[in-house]
Amino acid sequence: MTPVSESGAEVSIAREDQTSRHLPRFRAFAWRVVALHMVTYFLAGIVAFFALDYRAVFESGPMSGFLRPIDSIWIPIGPSLQWVRGLLFAVVLYPIADSFLFKKNGWLILWGLFVGLAILGTCAAPGGSLEGVIYTRLSLKAHLFGLPEIMSQTLLFSLGLVAWCRRPARWMNVLGIIAVVLIVLMSGLGALAAAGLSRNP
Repeated sequence: MTPVSESGAEVSIAREDQTSRHLPRFRAFAWRVVALHMVTYFLAGIVAFFALDYRAVFESGPMSGFLRPIDSIWIPIGPSLQWVRGLLFAVVLYPIADSFLFKKNGWLILWGLFVGLAILGTCAAPGGSLEGVIYTRLSLKAHLFGLPEIMSQTLLFSLGLVAWCRRPARWMNVLGIIAVVLIVLMSGLGALAAAGLSRNP
């Protein structure tokens, strides 16, 4: 039995030890990160594509100069390649996973990391970042345009990862496999269609 001091320090330590023992192995953690990133990226992208009329954005306006055209083969292939980015997330997040996975509002801690370091505070100058506002010629409207997609995707990812790691279940693995396979298949079919269009202008 763990002794309890008047300050409750031993209880706090015991709880931290119990939490750390529930940290998943890296392979399981990486799979969850990759699957969730691919699924949330795909869903947020589909919704934003139609809701924000991405076709017009890709083909005209200030961002058309550096975005690939909508009929480029890389546009449909993009979601299937997100496993690389997901794996990178897993490698970076795993050493600090116990600081957000099992803490109260852990999803908010994780989402805050994305918003602060990867979206608003990124070192480059993409649209929607503080550096982008300073160093690019994009209007404030253009900077705000893509934020709903990025914010919602990272929010869903953060909520999903914390929930999955706290309550792992076999059905979630099965659902993740099915979703990832479907995304890869749809990306492949989209790439074939884009390749066909490019050959037949």
